[in-house]
Amino acid sequence: MPLPEATANELTKKGIAFEQDVPLAKRTYWRAGGNAWGLAAISSLTALQDTLAICTETGCPVFVLGNGSNLLVSDKGIQGLVLQLRDALATTETEGESPGVLKVGAGLKLTVLLARAQREGWTGLECFAGIPGTIGGAVRMNAGASLGETQDCLLQVLVVSPTGKTSWISKADLNMSYRTTILPKGAVIAFALLQTGGKDPQHSQHVIREHLKRRKATQPLHLPSCGSTFRNPPGDHAGRLIEAAGLKGKSCGAAQISPKHANFIVNLGGATADDIRFLIETAQKEVLEQFGVEMEQEVHFAGDWSHWNAEH
Repeated sequence: MPLPEATANELTKKGIAFEQDVPLAKRTYWRAGGNAWGLAAISSLTALQDTLAICTETGCPVFVLGNGSNLLVSDKGIQGLVLQLRDALATTETEGESPGVLKVGAGLKLTVLLARAQREGWTGLECFAGIPGTIGGAVRMNAGASLGETQDCLLQVLVVSPTGKTSWISKADLNMSYRTTILPKGAVIAFALLQTGGKDPQHSQHVIREHLKRRKATQPLHLPSCGSTFRNPPGDHAGRLIEAAGLKGKSCGAAQISPKHANFIVNLGGATADDIRFLIETAQKEVLEQFGVEMEQEVHFAGDWSHWNAEH
């Protein structure tokens, strides 16, 4: 289904380029899911403001797609306009006279940021190592791993409201916690200010290399997945619980709970979003029944799931 005519017309008037009826499977790490009504590459703060205001006025839902690394798009797709932040919204620059502060566009990939950090000798960004997302996605879910969390280096974010207004929000007002950030309803992150420094650059790079080496040895990185499917319950590990429940290697269609790491659900080739969600909910059900632990997924379900039947 294409975008509503009113939305398409207003975007065209503002010179905002978009595609209609866009497949999303190849744009997500799981390589599964249906189409979006439309997709627009947003190249500037002004374009982001205009697009959000237009969609609010015309009643068109908006979904911001980062790197697609922590997302399960429904096989029915996303009913709305999908935004990908590019160009001026995917840059890195030093912030005025503030020592070690970077202004980073929300669309910038974390791998690109870390590559530049290595060249420039920036430290303090180790928490992003091995995370295949964008700055915006990292802030939104307080992404991290054993080397820390996004909140460790975040100072504040610039957000755009659904009506197109901008405002800076400090870290203290984001109520960040484990894999959680509280943003105003409908707000889209445009930029983040990050604090760097405080560590020896050579030691920082050594820590990152060792972290990536362990990740490669223990995780099924050769197959499409969203990374860790579940948050670790307090005092335990989701992978350990899923394995203890006897689910390691369990399949549904072409989706599988990885035999290498049970907190990874992989696409063996041709898996549907329904296949993957069935395994997610099976793991939650079995761990709850066997151990009394409620596991919360890290992955976000996007799009139209009105058809979903847990019995599959």
